[in-house]
Amino acid sequence: MTIRVLLVDDHSVVRQGLRMFLGLDDELEVVGEARNGVEAVRLAQELNPDVVLMDILMPEMDGLEATRRIRAAQPDTEVIALTSVLENEKVFDAIRSGAIGYLLKDTESEELRRAIKAAAAGQVQLSPQAAARLLRDERPAEPQIEALTPRETEVLQLMARGLANKEIARDLGIGEKTVKTHVSNILSKMGVLSRTQAALQAVRMGLVKPDEV
Repeated sequence: MTIRVLLVDDHSVVRQGLRMFLGLDDELEVVGEARNGVEAVRLAQELNPDVVLMDILMPEMDGLEATRRIRAAQPDTEVIALTSVLENEKVFDAIRSGAIGYLLKDTESEELRRAIKAAAAGQVQLSPQAAARLLRDERPAEPQIEALTPRETEVLQLMARGLANKEIARDLGIGEKTVKTHVSNILSKMGVLSRTQAALQAVRMGLVKPDEV
């Protein structure tokens, strides 16, 4: 199945470069381009992409606000934040806004393609260093484990360990659509917008160890 991608960046040369090397992969299809957050929100609604590659610093509406709006309206669309410089606060803000991950713009093309496919599969990917930094500095409200059903708790544990929806479905003997429903309920009950936030919360709740994320 082809993964539909929306490119969002205020620099046309960046969008052209992304379109060029993503086009080399038959599993990826660039379905649209946006120059700012306002266009990104509108096109995301019109095109319903699987993954949005989102620049952070843009005119009219920045990538953080656009990510918040897209994730709130279309929880099945995953967002990967793209930044020019790896700054702690930008990373934290991107995750708070609902991005499933973040990449630097000098990321190798093969790594970017892998990240897009992982995001489309609902796969949380955080390096131990990134997870440790986020756990140390990101301070959302404390989640209540009692709010989750036993099945939702199982799904959260597997999601936090980096398993994709299909892998979670296989391990638990349930359908992939059922996994997506559980994930949606988990995010709602925990008051977060992204699987990455939920994974970090799972560590705080003692469901998984930091080095398992």
